[in-house]
Amino acid sequence: MGMHNEREGVSPQSVRAATGERQAERERMVAEQIIGGGITDTAVIEAMRRVPRHRFVPDTVADEAYEDHPLPIGFGQTISQPFIVAYMTQALKLKPNDKVLEVGTGSGYQAAVLAEIVSHVYTIEIVEPLAKRAEATLRALGYQNVHVRVGDGYQGWPEEAPFDAIIVTAAPDHVPQPLLDQLAIGGRMILPVGKFVQELVLIRRTEKGFERTTLLPVAFVPMTGEAEKKKAAEQN
Repeated sequence: MGMHNEREGVSPQSVRAATGERQAERERMVAEQIIGGGITDTAVIEAMRRVPRHRFVPDTVADEAYEDHPLPIGFGQTISQPFIVAYMTQALKLKPNDKVLEVGTGSGYQAAVLAEIVSHVYTIEIVEPLAKRAEATLRALGYQNVHVRVGDGYQGWPEEAPFDAIIVTAAPDHVPQPLLDQLAIGGRMILPVGKFVQELVLIRRTEKGFERTTLLPVAFVPMTGEAEKKKAAEQN
C-alpha cells in the first residue's frame, strides 16, 4: 500500500481494497457529520470513511445510509446515526491491539468500524435473525476479526474477558455488573443509561475502582433480556 501501517493489530483483510461503492457519499458524510461534528481521532475518521454503511441497512432505506439520522433495521432495532457511532468509538480511545466487546450487534456496522481499528471484536446480539444477518454481512465484506454470538449481552462474554473496551448500543436503566466485572484495569466502557431520559456514560476502570463521566443526552432502543427482567422485578 506504500504507507506506513500504524494499525498493526488489524488483520490484513480489513485493510482490503475499498469497493469504491458510494465513496463520494462517505466522503461527504465524514466531512460534514464526522469531522464537522468535532471528531478528531484519525483512526475513527478513516474507519468511517472505509466501512460501506449502505451494506448494513435494509434495501428499503439504503438510499439514506449516509444521512445524519438513525435508520430502522427491523425487529424494532435501529442503526445509530453516523456521528454517534464515531463519537462513542472515539470516546473509547482505542489502540490497535485492544480487545473490544460490543453488546447489541444490530446491523453489524459498529462492529465493522471497531474492526477497522482494533485486532479483536466480540459482539453479542439477542435477536437471532439480526445476529445472523450481521455476521453474513461482516463475512461478505471480509472482516475475519469479528466474533458474533447470539445471546443476552447483559452477562457479557465471560470466557473472553477481560476486555480493553466495552461498547453497549442499547440502553439498560443501570450499568450491568457483569460488564463492569469484565473490564480490564485501565479499560473503558461506554453505554447509554436510563429509562425515559438516557445519558451516554463513560466508565473507566482503575486500580481503585470505577470512574464515571456523563457525556451527553442520547436516545437508544432499550436493552432487552435480563436488563428488562431486572427492571420489571424492581417495579413489582
